[in-house]
Amino acid sequence: MNEFDILVASSLGLGLAAASGFRVFIPPFLYGLFLRIDMVPISIPMTGISEWMASDIGLIILGVAMIVEILGYYVPWIDNLLDTIASPAAIIAGVMMMSSTLSDTHPALQWGASIIAGGGVSGTIQIGTVATRAVSTATTGGLGNPIVSTIEAGACIVCTILAILLPIIALFLVIVLVGFSGKQVQKRFFKNSSNSIDVG
Repeated sequence: MNEFDILVASSLGLGLAAASGFRVFIPPFLYGLFLRIDMVPISIPMTGISEWMASDIGLIILGVAMIVEILGYYVPWIDNLLDTIASPAAIIAGVMMMSSTLSDTHPALQWGASIIAGGGVSGTIQIGTVATRAVSTATTGGLGNPIVSTIEAGACIVCTILAILLPIIALFLVIVLVGFSGKQVQKRFFKNSSNSIDVG
């Protein structure tokens, strides 16, 4: 890989990692599908996880898991339970997605960037979605959560497709999403901290 290919591969990986922060199974399913029909902008060796995602069994398993995950977020209170499971899973998915796009680079770069950048981006966005859903649950009793879930699923699909087709543009979207999620977490953290101080 030359420098430009690494930039494109990294942008693709970060975009997919960011999308994994919204939903765990939509990005690998769509990525596997695009790999299968050869619509990824750069040549990525079909090895390991990427080969499995593009396989028949991989697409079937990921497709079923994607549908179950999407529907689960429309069930009141179950969505909060899914957030508990999805938070660590999103970080793992972010690492795996980015490592698959950097599979043609040196292992130190591949896994270092995947763990730090891929896992960090997906984890930050996932925490932001958890904070948003917690506010929705507290203010609407969970009735507003289906709207939040629809927005999240839509954002995940858009982010995934943009990352695959226009990875450099997706990189700028990732920066915006991480900044927004960081602010959501910061607001919730400082609000809880100030409430604790007031009670004390």
